[in-house]
Amino acid sequence: MPETRHPRADALRNRARLLDAARAVVEEQGTEASLRDIARRAGVGMGTLYRHFATRGDLLEALLGARFDGLAARAAALAGELPPLEALTAWLHEFVSGATVYRGLAASLMATIGDETSSLHASCAALQDAGGRLLAAAQAAGRVRPDMDGADLFALVGAVATLIDQAPALAPRRDRLIDLILEGLRTA
Repeated sequence: MPETRHPRADALRNRARLLDAARAVVEEQGTEASLRDIARRAGVGMGTLYRHFATRGDLLEALLGARFDGLAARAAALAGELPPLEALTAWLHEFVSGATVYRGLAASLMATIGDETSSLHASCAALQDAGGRLLAAAQAAGRVRPDMDGADLFALVGAVATLIDQAPALAPRRDRLIDLILEGLRTA
C-alpha cells in the first residue's frame, strides 16, 4: 500500500499565506484581482502561487468554497426550522448578502454555473440545488407558483446581486428587491 505523503510545513504555510493575501486583495480589487498582487502580498513568487492554485478559479474555490458550502448547508437548516416560504425568503436574503461580499463575485457565480470545467462549478451547482430544494418545498406547500425552477431562481437572485455589485448605491435596496422578486413568485 503506497504511503500517503503529507505536505511539507513550508508548503502549508505558503498556502495559508496565499489564502490570507487573496482574501485581502480580493476585498480590495474584487474577484478579478491581480494574481501577481496576491503572490506579492503573500511574499511568494508566481510559481508558488500556481503550484498551490493552478487557475484563478482554483484560488477562488479555496477562498470561497467553505462559504458556499455553509450557505448550502444553511438552506437545509432553514428548511428544518421554518415554514417553506419563510425558509426560502431567509435563504435568498443570505444568498444575496453573501454573493455581494466581493466585487465581481455575483458575476463569477453566474458564469461558473454553466461551466462544468470551472473549479467553482460544483459549489455554484450546490447553491443552486439548495435554493431549488427550498423553492420546491414552497411550491409543494402551495405558496410559490409552480412554473419556475431552481435555475430561474438562481438567475433572478444572481441578477439582483450583480446589479448591487455594479451599482453600489443600490445596496440599501437589496432586501426590497429580493422581496419584490418573492412577491412575484407567490401564488395568489
